[in-house]
Amino acid sequence: MRFIMCYLCYMKWDQIIGQETLKNKLRDSIIENRISHAQLLVGKSGYGALALALAYASEIICENSETCYKRLNQFQHPDLHLSFPTINNSTEKREAVSADYASQFRDFLQKSVYQELDQWYEFLNEEKKQGFISVKEIENIINNLSLKSFEGGYKVQIIWGVEAMRTEAANKLLKILEEPPAKTLFLLIADDEKKILPTILSRCQKILIPRIEETCIQQSLQNLYSLENNESNIIAKRSQGDWALALNLLNSSKVNEEFEKFFIQWNRAAVMAPKKVEFLKEIVEWSIIIAGWGREKQKRFLQFCSETFRQALLENYSANKLVNASLSYNNFNWKSFSFFVHGNNIEDILEEINSAYYHIERNGNARIIFLDMGVKLTRFLARKRE
Repeated sequence: MRFIMCYLCYMKWDQIIGQETLKNKLRDSIIENRISHAQLLVGKSGYGALALALAYASEIICENSETCYKRLNQFQHPDLHLSFPTINNSTEKREAVSADYASQFRDFLQKSVYQELDQWYEFLNEEKKQGFISVKEIENIINNLSLKSFEGGYKVQIIWGVEAMRTEAANKLLKILEEPPAKTLFLLIADDEKKILPTILSRCQKILIPRIEETCIQQSLQNLYSLENNESNIIAKRSQGDWALALNLLNSSKVNEEFEKFFIQWNRAAVMAPKKVEFLKEIVEWSIIIAGWGREKQKRFLQFCSETFRQALLENYSANKLVNASLSYNNFNWKSFSFFVHGNNIEDILEEINSAYYHIERNGNARIIFLDMGVKLTRFLARKRE
């Protein structure tokens, strides 16, 4: 029988960034023996859902046994299993399962347990494809959990990216959630609960994962990466409570320069388009280039755009002390640009970017999405300040 055990199973509570209230709640449930057999952790990966699940599972399985923790740390514990979305191999007829990607996922998790689904696909060089959890995967889960516990206690099944589960697979999972084997714990992890079948939701205790406190992100950046106070403060503010985004900002000065370039190109064309129609052609060309990027990069660019417009609004209303991310690429005039972003258009601008993010996340046509957003900005920036 083929199955995958968790390859980065040992997670200590103090390795998790922030989330003290939630960590205490989970620890108390173990101490008081109030462990619901099926729990759904809902929140962005960068908020720490997988990290929390691993720490929770580690303590439940090991009960402070150092020998048990050692097995977890060596990726060799048979009581903890991890399933995740996979992509079918075009050369094979059968459905892909987590065991097919065991070594890749181990390497992926060793980089960080705060990464998103799209980063997993990007890691596989499959960022333009959509992963899924198959019926075969659920069959493997059922078989694995039918085995006797190695430690004599709980067996834990973590399903990361449960919203990628196909309907047939979800229906099969539902049966074991309704009648689980004794001392079995399911920890389901999702960014978006709206994509999960209501019948699955009804069988799970839902735990909402909030944003990580800004001060915790700043302190962790200083402790782990020896950042100065000013730099860590800027990254923490821009991270929006997301540790994965904080790490991207820390490691992506070249990417940010590229994002600045395309943000400036877009906005210059958008400002000029109402006066000279040829600038619309520049927006079309801009949208074609960005449509060629991977989905994860497109999403990061949209996050960058959203935050940059917020910063421009603060600049325009003279809240200079709150501005921590002005643009300077190619002698861009930040102050002049900020004049175009005001209370009469910022809501529409951010709503349009959020809409684009939503449709990109759902695998929409990137060329149409970015062209539509690009053209709409010409109207928003032309709007007069009240």
